Amino acid sequence: MPRGGKKGHKGRGKQFSNPEEIDRQMKAQRELEANAGAEKGSSSESEEESSSDEESENKRRSGVEGLIEIENPNRVSQKSKKVAEVDVSAPRELSRREREEIEKQKSKERYMKLHLEGKTEQARADLARLAIIKKQREDAAKKREDLRKDAEETKGKR
Repeated sequence: MPRGGKKGHKGRGKQFSNPEEIDRQMKAQRELEANAGAEKGSSSESEEESSSDEESENKRRSGVEGLIEIENPNRVSQKSKKVAEVDVSAPRELSRREREEIEKQKSKERYMKLHLEGKTEQARADLARLAIIKKQREDAAKKREDLRKDAEETKGKR
Protein backbone atom coordinates (compact mmCIF):
# COMPACT_ATOMS: atom_id res chain seq x y z
CA MET A 1 0.00 0.00 0.00
CA PRO A 2 1.57 3.29 -1.04
CA ARG A 3 1.41 6.15 1.35
CA GLY A 4 -0.38 9.28 0.34
CA GLY A 5 1.84 11.55 -1.76
CA LYS A 6 5.13 9.73 -1.13
CA LYS A 7 6.91 7.76 -3.82
CA GLY A 8 9.33 4.95 -3.28
CA HIS A 9 13.02 5.01 -4.05
CA LYS A 10 12.74 2.61 -6.98
CA GLY A 11 13.03 4.07 -10.43
CA ARG A 12 15.33 6.92 -9.49
CA GLY A 13 18.11 7.83 -11.84
CA LYS A 14 21.44 6.19 -11.09
CA GLN A 15 24.51 8.34 -10.56
CA PHE A 16 27.75 7.12 -12.07
CA SER A 17 31.18 8.43 -11.18
CA ASN A 18 33.02 10.31 -13.86
CA PRO A 19 36.13 8.34 -15.04
CA GLU A 20 38.26 11.50 -14.87
CA GLU A 21 37.16 12.05 -11.26
CA ILE A 22 38.13 8.47 -10.34
CA ASP A 23 41.56 8.89 -11.95
CA ARG A 24 42.12 12.16 -10.07
CA GLN A 25 41.22 10.54 -6.73
CA MET A 26 43.51 7.57 -7.38
CA LYS A 27 46.44 9.89 -8.26
CA ALA A 28 45.91 11.88 -5.09
CA GLN A 29 45.87 8.64 -3.08
CA ARG A 30 49.14 7.45 -4.70
CA GLU A 31 50.79 10.79 -3.97
CA LEU A 32 49.80 10.55 -0.30
CA GLU A 33 51.23 7.02 -0.10
CA ALA A 34 54.42 8.08 -1.89
CA ASN A 35 54.89 11.04 0.46
CA ALA A 36 54.33 8.83 3.49
CA GLY A 37 56.81 6.27 2.10
CA ALA A 38 59.45 8.94 1.43
CA GLU A 39 59.05 10.36 4.94
CA LYS A 40 59.27 6.89 6.46
CA GLY A 41 62.51 6.11 4.58
CA SER A 42 64.25 9.34 5.64
CA SER A 43 63.07 9.39 9.26
CA SER A 44 65.30 8.69 12.23
CA GLU A 45 64.36 7.10 15.56
CA SER A 46 63.22 10.42 17.03
CA GLU A 47 60.90 10.97 14.07
CA GLU A 48 59.70 7.37 14.15
CA GLU A 49 57.01 8.16 16.70
CA SER A 50 55.63 11.03 14.62
CA SER A 51 55.60 8.92 11.45
CA SER A 52 53.83 6.11 13.26
CA ASP A 53 51.22 8.68 14.34
CA GLU A 54 50.88 9.82 10.71
CA GLU A 55 50.51 6.22 9.57
CA SER A 56 47.78 5.61 12.11
CA GLU A 57 46.06 8.80 10.89
CA ASN A 58 46.27 7.59 7.30
CA LYS A 59 44.83 4.23 8.32
CA ARG A 60 42.10 5.96 10.29
CA ARG A 61 41.21 8.26 7.43
CA SER A 62 40.88 5.52 4.83
CA GLY A 63 37.42 4.70 3.53
CA VAL A 64 34.40 6.75 4.55
CA GLU A 65 36.16 8.19 7.60
CA GLY A 66 38.51 10.07 5.27
CA LEU A 67 35.59 11.83 3.67
CA ILE A 68 33.93 12.94 6.91
CA GLU A 69 35.71 15.24 9.34
CA ILE A 70 34.72 14.42 12.90
CA GLU A 71 35.49 16.73 15.77
CA ASN A 72 34.16 14.83 18.73
CA PRO A 73 35.73 16.03 22.00
CA ASN A 74 34.62 12.85 23.74
CA ARG A 75 36.34 10.56 21.25
CA VAL A 76 39.50 9.06 22.67
CA SER A 77 42.10 7.95 20.17
CA GLN A 78 43.72 4.69 21.15
CA LYS A 79 47.47 4.89 21.11
CA SER A 80 49.42 1.67 21.29
CA LYS A 81 52.09 1.59 23.95
CA LYS A 82 55.50 0.14 23.36
CA VAL A 83 56.74 -2.65 25.58
CA ALA A 84 59.47 -0.39 26.96
CA GLU A 85 56.89 2.24 27.97
CA VAL A 86 54.66 -0.13 29.91
CA ASP A 87 55.39 0.10 33.64
CA VAL A 88 54.70 -3.28 35.20
CA SER A 89 55.82 -2.25 38.69
CA ALA A 90 53.25 0.54 38.93
CA PRO A 91 50.26 -0.36 41.09
CA ARG A 92 47.18 -1.06 39.04
CA GLU A 93 44.02 0.76 40.10
CA LEU A 94 41.33 -1.65 41.22
CA SER A 95 37.78 -1.45 40.02
CA ARG A 96 34.94 -0.75 42.44
CA ARG A 97 33.90 -4.42 42.47
CA GLU A 98 37.44 -5.60 43.14
CA ARG A 99 37.84 -3.09 46.00
CA GLU A 100 34.51 -4.15 47.52
CA GLU A 101 35.47 -7.83 47.22
CA ILE A 102 38.78 -7.23 49.02
CA GLU A 103 37.06 -5.21 51.76
CA LYS A 104 34.51 -7.97 52.20
CA GLN A 105 37.23 -10.60 52.57
CA LYS A 106 39.16 -8.49 55.07
CA SER A 107 36.07 -7.80 57.18
CA LYS A 108 35.19 -11.51 57.15
CA GLU A 109 38.71 -12.40 58.32
CA ARG A 110 38.51 -9.77 61.09
CA TYR A 111 35.14 -11.12 62.22
CA MET A 112 36.40 -14.72 62.29
CA LYS A 113 39.43 -13.66 64.32
CA LEU A 114 37.22 -11.89 66.88
CA HIS A 115 34.79 -14.81 66.83
CA LEU A 116 37.56 -17.28 67.66
CA GLU A 117 38.69 -15.03 70.51
CA GLY A 118 35.09 -14.97 71.81
CA LYS A 119 34.65 -11.22 71.50
CA THR A 120 31.62 -11.15 69.23
CA GLU A 121 28.01 -11.40 70.38
CA GLN A 122 27.49 -14.56 68.39
CA ALA A 123 30.60 -16.15 69.94
CA ARG A 124 29.37 -15.26 73.45
CA ALA A 125 25.95 -16.75 72.69
CA ASP A 126 27.58 -19.91 71.34
CA LEU A 127 29.81 -20.24 74.40
CA ALA A 128 26.83 -19.72 76.74
CA ARG A 129 24.82 -22.34 74.84
CA LEU A 130 27.77 -24.75 75.00
CA ALA A 131 28.12 -24.17 78.76
CA ILE A 132 24.40 -24.96 79.26
CA ILE A 133 24.65 -28.15 77.18
CA LYS A 134 27.82 -29.20 79.01
CA LYS A 135 26.08 -28.72 82.40
CA GLN A 136 23.01 -30.68 81.21
CA ARG A 137 25.23 -33.55 80.07
CA GLU A 138 27.11 -33.55 83.36
CA ASP A 139 23.81 -33.64 85.27
CA ALA A 140 22.55 -36.48 83.06
CA ALA A 141 25.79 -38.43 83.53
CA LYS A 142 25.59 -37.94 87.31
CA LYS A 143 21.95 -39.08 87.32
CA ARG A 144 22.83 -42.22 85.33
CA GLU A 145 25.68 -42.96 87.68
CA ASP A 146 23.34 -42.63 90.70
CA LEU A 147 20.76 -44.91 89.05
CA ARG A 148 23.44 -47.48 88.29
CA LYS A 149 24.71 -47.41 91.89
CA ASP A 150 21.13 -47.79 93.20
CA ALA A 151 20.57 -50.73 90.87
CA GLU A 152 23.78 -52.42 92.11
CA GLU A 153 22.81 -51.84 95.76
CA THR A 154 19.36 -53.32 95.23
CA LYS A 155 20.92 -56.38 93.56
CA GLY A 156 23.44 -56.69 96.37
CA LYS A 157 20.70 -56.73 99.07
CA ARG A 158 18.85 -59.64 97.53
